[in-house]
Order: sequence, then structure tokens, then C-alpha cells
Amino acid sequence: MVNRPLDPISIRIAAVQERFQRLTERRLYYYNLPVSELRGGSRVVVGGREMGMYASYSYLGLLGHPRIAAAAKKAVDQFGTGTHGVRLLAGTLTLHRELEAAIAAFKETEDAVTFSSGYVTNLAIISTLLGRRDVVIGDKLNHASIVDGCLQSGAKFWRFRHNDTRDLERLLRRAPRSASKLVAVDAVFSMDGDIIDLPAVVSLCRRYGAWLMVDEAHSLGVLGQHGHGIEEHFGLRDAIDLKMGTFSKAIPSVGGYVAGRKDLISYLRHSARPYIFSAALPPPQAAAAKEALALITEEPERVERLHQNSGLFLSGLKSEGFDTMFSQTAIVPILCGEDDRAFEMTRACHELGMFVLPVVSPAVPEGSARLRATVTAAHEPAEIERAVELLARAGRSVGVLR
Repeated sequence: MVNRPLDPISIRIAAVQERFQRLTERRLYYYNLPVSELRGGSRVVVGGREMGMYASYSYLGLLGHPRIAAAAKKAVDQFGTGTHGVRLLAGTLTLHRELEAAIAAFKETEDAVTFSSGYVTNLAIISTLLGRRDVVIGDKLNHASIVDGCLQSGAKFWRFRHNDTRDLERLLRRAPRSASKLVAVDAVFSMDGDIIDLPAVVSLCRRYGAWLMVDEAHSLGVLGQHGHGIEEHFGLRDAIDLKMGTFSKAIPSVGGYVAGRKDLISYLRHSARPYIFSAALPPPQAAAAKEALALITEEPERVERLHQNSGLFLSGLKSEGFDTMFSQTAIVPILCGEDDRAFEMTRACHELGMFVLPVVSPAVPEGSARLRATVTAAHEPAEIERAVELLARAGRSVGVLR
């Protein structure tokens, strides 16, 4: 190992290590815990203990569905476990095109293209479409992948106050008329569980000639009567230019997509570096995503059950006195305040048999640490009522509730 004087890199590494060691010594470190078994979508085995699962993104309870597993196994038998390379040269399979056609049909667009992860999808879209003379405007609470795409693009990058469309309009007015303008927002915000005011954002984009990109990672399968997402939720059609989403939340696979106009998607296929220089989506993952889309279409009752469970969970927590901020979805922040209080709340929940995890600074502002709890269509009402009871007990034991 090279001996070098203490520099900023070493200082940052040491700071993270110190925090990790401090939490570990106090038995407050609960990240990266290996889950050894899934039981029915709402239960997991962690460290040899069966616990209720309230940290899952499998919103529709499709993880482990036999039809999805069978589709993935069939894809392995037909295509193997990988491809011959990048999509542009040797890696595109008929299965990839079938998946993209299914996405386009589901999102009611002309075409779609897939990428190896949701994170990479956001990097690809924004950095490919924009350059130094352009302007990109994002919500203050957008996902880190949107932020990184904006920074990587080299465009002027401005952020408006969270869900504040008056502030968005202020920035749109400020943008040069000659510049291409892109507004990029989350549909459902992953730390707060609230929903972007899409009708107002659409109206402003049209008024000021801006393109609109919406990240539906947490709204596909969640919003709308049939789970088609934020446009269905608000009763809009063709309101979004770039409809982005992932295959790792309601859809139990991995990867990301963007759906839109045929010429736009063709441009991304031939210009996006993460598409041109990154390996294709593995066949079993593509097949799993395609089958999941079919199941969402065929079984809308899963979406209805998710809506009912979300409402039951939110109302129960509020009746106990918890601050759930502005959540309107299956993502429910339980405000704890200081980081240590959130870690202590997590420990109390785990001791009671409830698997839930904290979100602390710098992921959220200091003083707003929380548990980010989620419910799914796989939970029974009795399980949710029991979870509220356990959370209340934990909250009182650590001082989150009085």
C-alpha cells in the first residue's frame, strides 16, 4: 500500500468508516442485511429470523410470481444467461424488441428503448439530449440519477423548490429563448412518497416550449386505476415527452426504459453512450419484465389492493400520531428527527420482528431523518394493522411518539 499524506479522499473515506464503526458498535447499523428467504411477498427471513417486510419496492407483490419465474427460465433455455455484446452490434435479441413493444403499448407511445439499469437510463436520456447551450430544470427532491444526468450533460442546471410550480415558472422565464429546455421530475418522490403536480408542470412546459421528462420508477404499477402511471392518475394523455421508468420496483426484474416518439427513441438508440457502450439486458431479466407487464394488465385488482393497503397504512399511522409528511402513496416516511433517533427506531422495530430501514443525512436534510416504510399488494389488512401497532410501540419506546 502506498503511504501518502492525509488528503481529501482519505478524509472522506475515514469519515464514512468512523460513522460505520460507531453505528456498528452501538448495534445501530442495519444496512446491507442479507435476506436469505422470501415468504409470500410480505415476509422475509433475515439473520435466521422471520420478519414482516416493510422495505420492499415490490409494490404489486409480483416478486416470486410463478409465471414470471417460468418466463425467465424459458428465456435462459432459449437464449442463455447473457448476450453476445452491446445492443448496437451483437447484443439485440428478439426478446428485447418484444419487451420494448410491450412497454410502448403499456405507456401508449410509438416506441421504447431499454437500458441496463434505471440509474443508467436517466444518465443516458439527459446527457444525450442536452449540451452546454441548453437548460435543464429539475425538482429539488429529484432522484440522484436525474441530478447526475443533469450534471453530466454540461447544460445549465437549475432546481426549483419541491413541487412549487411558481418557482418552476420563474426559472422557465429566466431561460434564454434560444436554448433547448428540459424539465425533469420524479412522478412519485422516493423519500417523501408525494406526487408531482403534473397538470401544472405540463401546462408550464407547453407555455414556455420546454420538453418534459418524468421518472416513473415509483409510479409504474402504483398510480392510476390500472397502474399505468401518472398520466392515468391525472387523466392526461400524451402529456409527457420522455416517459422513463424502471424494471426493479413494481416490475420484479432489473433495468430501465424510456418511451416516446419513434424518432426520439431512434436518436437515443444511435447516440446514447450507455446504450452503445454497455452490455444488453440479460434475457431472463427482459423476459421477466415483459411477463410482469402482462400480469399488471391482466390483474388490475393488484393495483386496487395496493391503493387500499396504502390508505390503511397511512390512516393508521396518522391516528397513532406519526408525522408521515405529505405521502400519498405506498412510500410512507415516518419522521423521526435526528439521525440517531431514526437508527434507534429501526432497532426497536427489528427487535419486534418488523423489517424496515432508516433514511438519514445526507440522503435527507439533517433533522428530517425517517423510517421509509412501504406496503405492497401482498400484505393482508391484518398484517398492516399489526405493523401500525408495532411501529407505535417502537415509537413510544424511543421517544418518537409521546
